[in-house]
Amino acid sequence: MARLKRITPAGIPQHIIQRGNNKRVCFTSNADMKAYLKWLKDFSDKYSVSIHAWVLMTNHIHILCTPKTDNGIGKMMQSLGRMYVGYFNHTYQRTGTLWEGRYKSSIIQSERYLLAVYRYIELNPVRADMVISPSEYSWSSYNFNALGIVNDLITPHQEYLALGDSASERNAAYIELFKIEVDGELLNNIGGSINKGLALGSDAFIKEIEALTKVRVSSRKAGRPKKNVG
Repeated sequence: MARLKRITPAGIPQHIIQRGNNKRVCFTSNADMKAYLKWLKDFSDKYSVSIHAWVLMTNHIHILCTPKTDNGIGKMMQSLGRMYVGYFNHTYQRTGTLWEGRYKSSIIQSERYLLAVYRYIELNPVRADMVISPSEYSWSSYNFNALGIVNDLITPHQEYLALGDSASERNAAYIELFKIEVDGELLNNIGGSINKGLALGSDAFIKEIEALTKVRVSSRKAGRPKKNVG
């Protein structure tokens, strides 16, 4: 399947994944993760991108965010990647590429899939058998979204804010979401959409995005996306 043109329309959430080249480690210490998050904060602010959820794994990252400008995500990821690769190569006395090509992204229909993508991202360490509960993993947004631990990187999405009238109500409702096992087909759809650069949403939503952007964001072939891990 030919690579689709990337689109980042303002005001519509996107799920981003970027992997280490050949699945190699891109974070070897807590200091690496702290550095990455600092620059994610700096460049998300600079390019007006709201970060809703994230996880840093040893060899890849996931980010759920909403740009306020049409090209904000691309600028953020380009600047972030350049800064972090420079830091990583200098720190570990290496040269060459760190990431596996350009990042991948998927446009998300908020009211139908957004909170599922929150869970998909924050459950990554659980699916990888690194921890039993997402609260045990320090390098994700779960402890803010579920436990209210202060994190100035996060801007809650409206779908998250609708979980309750207060922070404590939202935290409690969010924890309840994680007590329900994520449907396997939904997991496959989320993973398949981001790996192929497709939109995740209803037929009506996809048609609306394609009419808005004049870019195809749906698969030409019928059938379910292949199972994805990561």
